[in-house]
Amino acid sequence: MDLSLRGRTALVCGSTQGIGLASALELAALGANCILLARNEAKLREIVAQLPSSESQQHSYAVADFADPSSIRNAIRKIVSEKHITILVNNTGGPAAGPIINAEPDAFITAFTQHLVANQILVQAVVPAMKLEGYGRIINIISTSVKIPLNNLGVSNTTRGAVASWAKTLANELGGFGITVNNVLPGFTSTARLESLANTLASNKGISVEEQSAAMAAEVPAKRFGSASEIAAVVAFLASPAAAYVNGTSIPVDGGRTGTI
Repeated sequence: MDLSLRGRTALVCGSTQGIGLASALELAALGANCILLARNEAKLREIVAQLPSSESQQHSYAVADFADPSSIRNAIRKIVSEKHITILVNNTGGPAAGPIINAEPDAFITAFTQHLVANQILVQAVVPAMKLEGYGRIINIISTSVKIPLNNLGVSNTTRGAVASWAKTLANELGGFGITVNNVLPGFTSTARLESLANTLASNKGISVEEQSAAMAAEVPAKRFGSASEIAAVVAFLASPAAAYVNGTSIPVDGGRTGTI
């Protein structure tokens, strides 16, 4: 099985923590040159220095705010003027929890900007080089909510579903160029996002965070939360030559929690 990413350059979004960081570490371990994209420059500088470089890779970073399309455009224009990106990992933090009926209309605009609009800007910038190379991997970190909407995540469910439909359409358009587009759907994963969700739910129910976390873990057939590295392993496979015929799909990585076949 060919998992080598030697000579490939990956752009990994939201890569200063959680699944984004774990994905960058895994891609670098397989030989990719990694460009990290996030808004915290101090953290980016710190992470770049930690990435594996056994293949003499050159890792770097760029600063951008996913809530600001002009910031994304400026960053990606500079990146593609210097590098051929053949692996793109779209990943950014999800919207705040809460029932959809209570969501302000502006919350949807913000979420679509941070996710769908940002993804579109990045894809339009990197696809020309992917076509030239005859190799491209676009991997979107979304949520199992695209299979079954999750309670109390109204804005997130709506936005994630839109991204999944966008990705499937893109996969149909780009498949003939050697470019694949796939979605990774993390379940309950030990990240700051899950911790925040557990805190919110515990507060709403008037129970401890420990009780809420235990109840959530009990919903998973594996009876535990996943780790960011377990999600990143699937990202790395999809980025590799071995996954050339995997296209247009959404893959839950959730310990079996999603109740669909």
